[in-house]
Amino acid sequence: MAERDRTSLKSMQRIRNLGIIAHIDAGKTTVTERLLFVTGRTHKMGEVHDGEAVMDFMVQEQERGITISSAVTSFEWDNHEFHLVDTPGHVDFTMEVERSLRVLDGGVVVFDGVAGVEPQSETVWHQADKYRVPRLGFVNKLDRVGADFEMCVRMMRERFPQAILPIQLPIGVESTFRGVVDLIRWRTLTWDGSDPRDTQIVEGVPADLEDEARQARDDLVAGIADHDEVIADKYLLGDEVTVPEILAGLRRLTLAGQVVPVLCGSALRNKGILPLLDAVVELLPSPIDLPPVQGRHPKTDEPTTRPHDPKAPLCALVYKVQVVDEGRRLTYLRIYSGTIDEKADAFNPGRNITEKFSRIFLVHAKDRTRLEVVGAGNIVGVLGLKVTGTGETLCDRGHPILLESIRAYEPVISMAIETEVQSDREKLDLTLRRIADEDPTFRFREDPDTGQTVMSGMGELHLDIIADRLRRDFGIGVRVGRPEVVYAETVTRPNEGAGVCDIDNDEAKVFARLVLRVAPAERGSGGTVELPAMLPGISPNLLAAARTGVQEALRGGVLHGLTLTDIEATVVGLETREGRTIDETAVKIAAMNAVRESCGGAAPARMAPIGAIEIVVPGEFMGEVLGGLQVRRGIIESMEDRGPVKVVRATAPIERMFGYATELRSATQGRGTFAMQFARYDIE
Repeated sequence: MAERDRTSLKSMQRIRNLGIIAHIDAGKTTVTERLLFVTGRTHKMGEVHDGEAVMDFMVQEQERGITISSAVTSFEWDNHEFHLVDTPGHVDFTMEVERSLRVLDGGVVVFDGVAGVEPQSETVWHQADKYRVPRLGFVNKLDRVGADFEMCVRMMRERFPQAILPIQLPIGVESTFRGVVDLIRWRTLTWDGSDPRDTQIVEGVPADLEDEARQARDDLVAGIADHDEVIADKYLLGDEVTVPEILAGLRRLTLAGQVVPVLCGSALRNKGILPLLDAVVELLPSPIDLPPVQGRHPKTDEPTTRPHDPKAPLCALVYKVQVVDEGRRLTYLRIYSGTIDEKADAFNPGRNITEKFSRIFLVHAKDRTRLEVVGAGNIVGVLGLKVTGTGETLCDRGHPILLESIRAYEPVISMAIETEVQSDREKLDLTLRRIADEDPTFRFREDPDTGQTVMSGMGELHLDIIADRLRRDFGIGVRVGRPEVVYAETVTRPNEGAGVCDIDNDEAKVFARLVLRVAPAERGSGGTVELPAMLPGISPNLLAAARTGVQEALRGGVLHGLTLTDIEATVVGLETREGRTIDETAVKIAAMNAVRESCGGAAPARMAPIGAIEIVVPGEFMGEVLGGLQVRRGIIESMEDRGPVKVVRATAPIERMFGYATELRSATQGRGTFAMQFARYDIE
């Protein structure tokens, strides 16, 4: 890729930070491979099923045919630079999607044209909602038997709050699918399937589709007019809405998150890729189209912002850490403001330390291109950062800002692991620390009763991948035990308690007393900590320390040392004594003691993880499936017909679902599939 200016506002206008997100096996990586080929970034189309996809470069990804780790690449199209992240679809790796969406400006959500909106499709959609990421929909696999574009659009409208507006119609279906009608420009685009770049463009639409296309175009314009006054005025007067006006209105609404334009195609058959690239350029935002990034002052906790401007003070967020090249840490950054260059310093306000950069790279899967200087709007990899981890902020020391961190999901499955050779024990511990540095959803500890090392993750596949990496990537022979679920704790009634930190000796005279009220919260809500707006004589940084102390103590529990969740904690009071000092450390200690006091008297209880399950099965096997779920303490929530198959949605304790995939295949002659993701904790 040609060298370009990466430090100006003009260059930022031509950047698209884009994520490809979807349910597993919807075709995300195949879409990405076609984008790379069409734009000239690669010269051969890598196929997932052959283990040759450029973006799936881990051995484990190539063997399983799935994406495990989000991979970054950069390429150019229409004089725009794309920074693209291909994310996993399997629920065990949903953290990869979460941290990618945290730093991306736009997304393409890929849907299977046969299956429609699947469980993880909904999960990633809601993750994009959380971070207000504008997006396009791409209905893929329209060449497959059973593909139904209208059904997919209908499911999207039923399940998502945004206005879903198709901007294309498919020409043909299943084996006859050959192209699309461009509803905006009123033209026909077809492909023969051999090369995604060879597009045949004809003005107008096929005669047999004209009535349907006219209605679809009118629905598109009406959908824009419903949310945009500029278009509404012309539409209601019966005036023609021009192509530039449609594009401008659609872009405004897409950036505002009110509308999601939908395209279609078949990535594997090389159809629909060029229009998707054009739509990203025309409808998704550049960094300067976004509002200033919001954070808070690390000392005063006051809200503060940074503009998307290379000339503003530095503000960047670390969203991923990867161990490469003999143990060196490659840290992935999204730069929101300012610039960085090699050998520059950056301040980490969360840790109150200064870090140094040694190398900056533009990343393409496992390959890297060195840069000397890079500015706001870019996503890059850097070497040199020794301790800064996922979700942490880097900024200018003279203009500190602390951005919202990236949510770390709590592990729900544990597994004992041990080395085959005792001499590898120390190497195992060191390697697990490196993996935990890369993956915020992975934890490990030593069981105090058995002395075993226990690793915890998001699911059986997650831990299986880690065990495989230990054996093959790091050369450590390991044995693993049976998977077990990770439990949590909660409180079942309100209570109030106080915690004290009282130090009175020759070295220090410190006193802090914190009063905390706790109460049970709605299932699945997690833990919240509320602070009073102000307290007499108490500075904002002491209140911030109180929040931190309570949050840390909630992770330790009061019954079995398990994380406390589904709990509302409110700091009622914080005080000191005359003649004594009060500092952040004393406040944190008092907060931790207050958690033990208040929660200990709030009838704490243990909770088990519950999974949300979706099973797709031919109707003749429904009896066996429902019976099997009942044995596993499953609760049926809904059943629906989807063509020749039935869709069952249920919840069940995750521990009871171990081995269910094998049982389902046996009960349905291999024709049933299921997906499960963590839903909530609930009292046993």
